[in-house]
Amino acid sequence: MRARIRTARKAMVLAAVASLGAGLLAGCADDGGDDTAGSSSGDSSGKTTISVGLFGTMGFKEAGLYAEYEKLNPKIKIAENVVERNENYYPALLNHLTTNSGLLDVQAVEVANIAEVTATQADKLEDMSKAPGVDKSKWLDWKWQQATTKDGKTIGLGTDVGPMAICYRTDLFKQAGLPTDPAEVGKLWAGDWAKLVEVGERYKSKAPKGTFFMDSPGGLIQAILGSEKEKFYDASGNVIYKTNPAVKAAFDLTAEAAKKGLVQSQTQFQPGWNSTIANNKFAAIACPPWMLGTIKGNSKPDAAGKWAVATAPKGANWGGTFLTVPKSGKHVKEAQKFVTWLTAPEQQAKLFKVQGSFPSAPSAYTMPEVTGAKNEMTGDQPIGEIFAEAAKTAPVQVIGPKDQIIMQGLTDNGVILATKGKSAKEAWDSAVKTIDNKLDQ
Repeated sequence: MRARIRTARKAMVLAAVASLGAGLLAGCADDGGDDTAGSSSGDSSGKTTISVGLFGTMGFKEAGLYAEYEKLNPKIKIAENVVERNENYYPALLNHLTTNSGLLDVQAVEVANIAEVTATQADKLEDMSKAPGVDKSKWLDWKWQQATTKDGKTIGLGTDVGPMAICYRTDLFKQAGLPTDPAEVGKLWAGDWAKLVEVGERYKSKAPKGTFFMDSPGGLIQAILGSEKEKFYDASGNVIYKTNPAVKAAFDLTAEAAKKGLVQSQTQFQPGWNSTIANNKFAAIACPPWMLGTIKGNSKPDAAGKWAVATAPKGANWGGTFLTVPKSGKHVKEAQKFVTWLTAPEQQAKLFKVQGSFPSAPSAYTMPEVTGAKNEMTGDQPIGEIFAEAAKTAPVQVIGPKDQIIMQGLTDNGVILATKGKSAKEAWDSAVKTIDNKLDQ
């Protein structure tokens, strides 16, 4: 759903991503989606079907929220259409927005894309600030502003945010002679991403056969850059990724980890990567709360309880999504009502309890679903408290309209090459060429 539009080098930037989130939501759904979601007309029983376009495993269905809403509203049926990777979902979304056709009743927008959609497509979307029952004070201020135009129109309601941690396999850490207690593990790399790479070298020296320290180069660089206030754009809207020393340092550190064989040669959220979770091929992963849902969705039953969550080297964020209601949808009022309910603090808390998506509604943080949250993959660990603490140290980031293109270039056309024998310079040059070509389109 996203067509290419020419991007000015000096673009509008929303500089308010914050202490709790930002980045590429991942998932493990079928790219083909749910065929029933293609139509939002009434069915043979007289029910109104609200079609929902999502990317990745967002967890609404898995958390039972669709079923709960349908029970509360017997004349409504929810049908979702899911595309696994946002970089496949978003171009089609933008295309449909640009042509104002083919849009579902509800469309998710990832935080890396919200600046562009807010700046260029707001006229195609309902102003959710005027929807019945919506109260902006229920959201984090910066989260609300990310989807708000200069003239005060709010085109999407925030679902989750992504405070960063490191998830790791306690059994693999133990076999490699590393501590397994989360507090002790966090101390190993506290304050410095380079220390995380050093721990990776320790892991490799005694690693169980056939395993790597981390899941992918893309996940590592994403985590490192998530701890920077400025990465690809400055506050004035200038593209700075090539001149920002923080970006180059993150790239080089990731390339070093790749050269040393500490990360798999895998691209995240692809079938091959999914299978490495199921087959226990890596010991650690950059882990915002929603990643636990991805881990759970791809794991075999015997992996339950073998994961743990430790504090990341630095406060960082990765993730955060919005739900929008296109004006051209078949059931606009019903969709607005549904989105308002689905993003309410109570539902956000339920989603976190089941799926690990951290709420963007502060009032949810004191709800028992968050304070007492545990995850099947991490056993008795109080993950709600851990991610809440992580959220307090994440930076307020500048988000630009082409963040996704730049990040994808750095990962899929950049650091991945360092796992295939290319030097850091060769990998960087490849990434820059790819990114600049796409930015100029």
